[in-house]
Amino acid sequence: MQALPILTMIVFLPLLGAVPCLVLHRYAEACRWLSLVVTLVVLGFILAVPFFDLAPQPGTGWLLVEDYAWIERLGIRYTLALDGISLLLILLTAFLTCVCVLVSWRQIKAGAGGFHFFLLVMETGTLGVFLATDLFLFYLFWEVQLIPMFFLIGLWGHAGRVRAAVKFLLYSLSGSLLMLLAIIGLYAIHGAQTGVYTSSLAALRETVLTSWTGMWLYAAFLLAFAVKMPIFPVHAWLPDAHTEAPTAGSVILAGILLKTGAYALLRFAFPLFPAAALGSASLLLPAGLIGLYYAAWIAFAQTDMKRLVAYSSIGHMGFIVIGTAIWNELSLSGTVLQMVNHGLSTSALFILVGMLDERLHTRRLADAGGLWKSMPLLGGCFLFFGLASAGLPGLNNFVSELLILVGAFTKRPLVGALGFGAMVLTLVYVLRIVQDIFFGPSRGTQNPGDLTARELLILAPLAAAVLFLGLHPQPLLDMLQEPVRILLEQASPLQTAGR
Repeated sequence: MQALPILTMIVFLPLLGAVPCLVLHRYAEACRWLSLVVTLVVLGFILAVPFFDLAPQPGTGWLLVEDYAWIERLGIRYTLALDGISLLLILLTAFLTCVCVLVSWRQIKAGAGGFHFFLLVMETGTLGVFLATDLFLFYLFWEVQLIPMFFLIGLWGHAGRVRAAVKFLLYSLSGSLLMLLAIIGLYAIHGAQTGVYTSSLAALRETVLTSWTGMWLYAAFLLAFAVKMPIFPVHAWLPDAHTEAPTAGSVILAGILLKTGAYALLRFAFPLFPAAALGSASLLLPAGLIGLYYAAWIAFAQTDMKRLVAYSSIGHMGFIVIGTAIWNELSLSGTVLQMVNHGLSTSALFILVGMLDERLHTRRLADAGGLWKSMPLLGGCFLFFGLASAGLPGLNNFVSELLILVGAFTKRPLVGALGFGAMVLTLVYVLRIVQDIFFGPSRGTQNPGDLTARELLILAPLAAAVLFLGLHPQPLLDMLQEPVRILLEQASPLQTAGR
């Protein structure tokens, strides 16, 4: 296993499968099947990793590392590494990409070859972000994500797709360019101090920075990651992007793309700039809490089902911001688990809204109502995933949100108490959307039909994952124990004082 370049295979197999989709773009059915096979193979590779006896490397916690010379003159290397955190996130990426292929099977009719090409390129970019540990390689994969997402929204989205795609691109590029400047600055400072120019994450962590320099470099990283998560108040691009994207685009945004920002904050920003990062808690905690309450308040006012779910997604990312800012073992374990849980439950809600849109040809709450009798299966699934999103005990979100809030209580009791209040608000607007769509007064005589076998095939694995993570999360928490401990050591107050 370790002799094979398994990480490289995982990252670039989707890109390899994307090329035939572009060449065979006239054969839509062939592109669909090819994409499904490729995404399933990638998922199979990732699922096989935990079954091999891979002991964490002492001091780093990496289970697998691939390191090759790339641009030697500049000290840039091709380095991929896997630990428990990245394993969970690449598993989530591969699983949801498979789901996206199935969701788009009948929804995407025009340009199916191009759609699947961009979908697979997107998977390669995201997997690379979760595995790269050389900063320039990470930045390359980070930028690769933007291009396919721009086209997925701009070409296959709804009426306002072009405006939403451009807004997404401008926000993302603004943050990314500042991060590039910070990477170059850190690279130059380290080289001047040591005489060795490198972009290795492990080496750059040893760079000695003044408090002023560290603060500005950290601010550039934070802004790039805050836009992608997104953190209030740089979230304005997300509701439009969700509303106008095709269903698969919304799944990618909520389930995968937002997690790259949260992951990068944990993996890069805090270990590289521990003093500035730990000092930013006074900004991140209010931003996370405001995001929770602001998103809930705006969600109450929405008349579009998809936009309502989009604002709920922003709210749930607020828990991740809080968990990161608290920075202790409980909160970090809950934060990573929340990335996975939010990806599953919110993606499922976007899929269900897409299924309703296909049947009703509208997403307005005012045009729905009394649908439970005609579609009890769809209604039951919507209620199930809605309650999971609201943090019902026994379902996945409850576990991760509880860990984050208990971790918060140990350091900032008021933050923990306010976070619990936000969970109540989430339950209220989730029940409101279920009531309006399925149990309210009927607003039409149409019988749109219940879930098909293909739709049940899409939702069943999501439901199984939600139940498993809600009832037995311990295997994932065990997987996170060592990498979380190492992250805490890398940005500990003791190390911060030494820098």
